[in-house]
Amino acid sequence: MRIGNTQVRPLGGAWGCLAMIAISVMLSVLCTVGLNLISR
Repeated sequence: MRIGNTQVRPLGGAWGCLAMIAISVMLSVLCTVGLNLISR
C-alpha cells in the first residue's frame, strides 16, 4: 500500500489495511469539515 511516495506496510494483514484506509478517509473528511468551518 502506497501513500504518496512513502511505502506503508499495513499491520494485521487485510484488517490493518482496511483500518488504515478507513482512518485516512475519516481524516480527509475531518479536514474538509474543518476547512469549511474556518472559511465561514
